[in-house]
Amino acid sequence: MNTTPSPLGGKPASHEVPFRASSGFLMLAVAPLLLAGAIASFASVGRPADGRFIVLGIALVTAFVFVTPGFFVVNPNQSRVLTLFGRYRGTVRDAGFFWTNPFTSKRPVSLRAHNLNGQKLKVNDLLGNPIEIAAVVVWRVRDTAQAVYDVEDYVQFVEIQGESAVRQLASSHPYDDGQSKDVTTSLRGSRDVVAQELQHALAERLALAGIEVQEARLSHLAYAPEIASAMLQRQQASAVIAARSMIVEGAVGMVRHALEMLSEQKVLELDEERKAAMVSNLLVVLCGHVAPTPVLNTGTLYA
Repeated sequence: MNTTPSPLGGKPASHEVPFRASSGFLMLAVAPLLLAGAIASFASVGRPADGRFIVLGIALVTAFVFVTPGFFVVNPNQSRVLTLFGRYRGTVRDAGFFWTNPFTSKRPVSLRAHNLNGQKLKVNDLLGNPIEIAAVVVWRVRDTAQAVYDVEDYVQFVEIQGESAVRQLASSHPYDDGQSKDVTTSLRGSRDVVAQELQHALAERLALAGIEVQEARLSHLAYAPEIASAMLQRQQASAVIAARSMIVEGAVGMVRHALEMLSEQKVLELDEERKAAMVSNLLVVLCGHVAPTPVLNTGTLYA
C-alpha cells in the first residue's frame, strides 16, 4: 500500500492505487462449463472407473463454488476497495462487471457528492452570547484508501468533525456587526467570509479521511430563545439611534442652508440671539415626531 505523510502526523496516510480487475463476462462463460462438467461427471457414475468421475465431479463443483464469489459489479460514480488477506490490492473506479480473486473483500465506496445537514447546535459566540447555529456541507470521497483504512467510519467522521468545526467557528466571531472592536467579521454580517472560513477548516480536518469539501455554509443562525427578546430590543434601539442620527444630521444641514440663503439674499438681518431662536425652532420642527403646533408671538423676542 502506498503511503504519504499523515495530515495530523503519526502513522503515514494511505494512498489510493488503481486496480484493473478481469472482465466478469469471460469468467461468466467459464462458470457454467464447470457446473456442466460436474453434472456430467456425476451422471457417469456406474460406468467403469467410477471413482475417477466422482473425484472429477467434486473438483469441478469446488472450482465452480470457488469462482462464483469473485464476481462483482461497479455502478457509475461508485468504487470497490479490494483487500486480499489483510493487504490493500487497489481500487476499481471504472463502472462494469468484473471478476477477481474470490478471497478478496470488495468494499463499496460511493464517489458521489453527499450532503451533511448539520443539527442545530447551541453554542456561545465570541462575546459569550448563546446562539443557535447549523451548517450544510457538501462533500465527496477523494481518496478511497484513506476513507476506508485511515478512519474507523468516514461518514461518522465527517459528521463529528463538521460539528466540531461549526462550534469553533461560532466561538471565533460575534453574532452581529459592531459588537467587538477586535474582530471585524461577524456571523450574520459576513456570511461569505464565514462560509469560506468554515470550508477551509473542514478541508483541513477531513483531509485525514481523504474527503474533499466542495461547499460549506451556514443554514441556520439565531439567538438562543432565552436572550432572543433582549437582543431584539437591542437591535431595535440600535436602529432607532441610527435613524435619529441621520435625521439630526439632515436637519442641521437644512438649518445651515436656510441661514445662508437668508444672509445671501438679505431677506432680513438676524443677530446672534435671533439666529439661535430660529435654529431652535427649525430643529424642533425638523426633528419632531409629531406635526408642530404654531404659536403666534404678539410681542417681540426681547419683551
